[in-house]
Amino acid sequence: MIIAIDMGNTNIEIGCLDHETIHFTERVRTDIYKTELEYAVLISAIMELNGISAESIDGAIISSVVPPLTQVLCEAVFKIAGVKALVVGAGLKTGLNIKMDNPGTVGADLVVDSVAALAEYGAPCIVIDMGTATTITVVDDKKRYIGGAIIPGVMVSLESLVSGTSQLPRIPMEAPKRAVASNTVDSMKSGIIFGQAALIDGMIDRFEEELGYPCTVVATGGLAGTIIPNCRKEIILDKMLMLKGLRIIYEKNR
Repeated sequence: MIIAIDMGNTNIEIGCLDHETIHFTERVRTDIYKTELEYAVLISAIMELNGISAESIDGAIISSVVPPLTQVLCEAVFKIAGVKALVVGAGLKTGLNIKMDNPGTVGADLVVDSVAALAEYGAPCIVIDMGTATTITVVDDKKRYIGGAIIPGVMVSLESLVSGTSQLPRIPMEAPKRAVASNTVDSMKSGIIFGQAALIDGMIDRFEEELGYPCTVVATGGLAGTIIPNCRKEIILDKMLMLKGLRIIYEKNR
């Protein structure tokens, strides 16, 4: 069994999985000030709550977009299980053919998502990951990662709206009954939820128009479950996409 960790700017997704089964996945807040010991205690507690012992762990893999914390998490994993974690990046085989101006600048999370989507759903595919930023990326009909778009995330947009105005309140992340809202709170919900859904629908149209063919569309990330059901396009919601990708990359490099 392995520990798979996806470290984003806002949250860290932690899971334990083997060749066939994802035994659990949990999310915790990313805290750049935590030490390796604090993260070791946190991860150990999560494993214990889910009935996983440190003795059952024989490997680990980490995807990180927070470089100052990458080594901290590696050391935390070593404290827990005595294994050296693989880190997604240069020198690690992914099997993904990246056709970008500078392939080395592609985020580890985008690589892992694309590896999983290609393996699980085939090419061509559009992959949407809704975290701190919303990323929309493409694996084309030749199975090449060719790029995409980066958009301010849902919570980033909402926080900017609230902090930049004097009278707009903080709101729950839920869809209103109507797009044409009759009060301030529902108007904000309409803009955030339906606006993001319409953005995603529109970007899919633009991507497929440029590509010249339709694609399978897959969405993942912490906020995908809130936004994607309000889209009009057919989009597969796969909350485990990142962990699936980490498992594939680990198997290629074990």
